[in-house]
Amino acid sequence: MSENIDQLTDLLRTLESVNSDVQGSSIVSVQGLPICSALARDVNDGIVSAMSAAIQSVSERAVEELARGALKRILIEGEDGTIILSKAGNNAILCVLCQKDAKLGMVFLNIQSVAKKVSELLD
Repeated sequence: MSENIDQLTDLLRTLESVNSDVQGSSIVSVQGLPICSALARDVNDGIVSAMSAAIQSVSERAVEELARGALKRILIEGEDGTIILSKAGNNAILCVLCQKDAKLGMVFLNIQSVAKKVSELLD
């Protein structure tokens, strides 16, 4: 499993290096536990994980209740940046922090690629 964690961490670091709009990212379990992270040191991984899983769960219920099809991603826009949550297979959620005014189209493409690789490693 530690080999997978190293590969997952490398994926997150690569995501940040190939897209300057990405400021950090983490992979969390659908149960709300941290798997790996490339977030700033002052960010609490446990809190990020729990919030990501809760938001994902509520959002899945919302799209189901409102007949919007399968949930693709969740976009939370703040004054100082954007948080994007994306399903990464059946067992994980990819949480990505972007800077204000990020080019979201490119970020979405990068997230899609990373989420697919995460799914291959964890499912």
